[in-house]
Amino acid sequence: MGSLSDIYSHLPESMDDLPPPPNEAAVEEADYRARHWVSPVKGPLKPGSEAHKHALAQMFRETFNPYRPSVINWPKLDPETLKRVTSLPIWDIAVQTEGKARLRMAAYANLVTDPDMKDAISRNAWEENRHKEVLSKMVAAYNIPMAPEPPYVEPKDVEWAYLVTGFSECADSFFAFGMFELAKRSGYFPPELTDTFEPIMQEECRHILLFANWLAWNRAVMPWWRRPYFELKVLAVWAFLGYERLSLVRTVDDEGHVHTQDNNFTVTGTKEVTNIQINLPDFMQLCLDEDDRRFSGYDPRLLRPTTTPAIARVIRDVGRCWEFASGVFKANRKTAV
Repeated sequence: MGSLSDIYSHLPESMDDLPPPPNEAAVEEADYRARHWVSPVKGPLKPGSEAHKHALAQMFRETFNPYRPSVINWPKLDPETLKRVTSLPIWDIAVQTEGKARLRMAAYANLVTDPDMKDAISRNAWEENRHKEVLSKMVAAYNIPMAPEPPYVEPKDVEWAYLVTGFSECADSFFAFGMFELAKRSGYFPPELTDTFEPIMQEECRHILLFANWLAWNRAVMPWWRRPYFELKVLAVWAFLGYERLSLVRTVDDEGHVHTQDNNFTVTGTKEVTNIQINLPDFMQLCLDEDDRRFSGYDPRLLRPTTTPAIARVIRDVGRCWEFASGVFKANRKTAV
């Protein structure tokens, strides 16, 4: 599959090889640029057009943040907070997910012939690798027990693996945006820790923005005879992700302790990261608000992921209707008594 430096568009193999920031102002400027971008091209950016493709690649290249989340000073945690962090049932899955994502995206980028898309997806693979390095360093900093990492094997069906990774990130990031904001508001974790992960959350926003627009571009340029098979594959991916989210993963760390982890933690794990009580409809609304906020700085002509937000709106509206109906029923019952 080629060396990492070839696959990752000549970016350094390790985030430690990136140049250090000259000063704090440079860090803040890079962070701002990572969140705000508008194409100088006038007119619509129609998927499948050269303008859309160039704008997408330019966006991903110019919003790259060389400093954050590379520059990290892990805050010292008090014993209670440290216990909260180390007891979260996510770290094995998180590290392994990023490891699989970097390989799958690099493998798919290796198949792409269009220079713009190849560069963008290669850079995405490099950033997934950076996320894995960040998580690995955090695990080491806080002595979090981990299961041994499995070997990362290049997928046989590269397109399937890329679609699974892309759609999975679209779904998981949407709910993670809301959960992360809830954790910040509650103060359940120190601000220094949430501030450390903030640029990673925004980087995930860029990743799913790239995937949504790649998907539209791929559909537009695809030969008509391939389209039915591709759409069936997309449906199969969603079915697979639905099944996966209902399952539990059990891992064994180096000391022989068994860890049970929820694949759907981004939806079910609000109690693990906050002491704020929130019902499901309100949590869906928070996720929708955070999703809009994180995408708001990017050119509105670029497409946003729509499936998970649409599902969240249905859950929110059905939940609120149920709450209203339950309230009316209880009020009538009290009146009758």
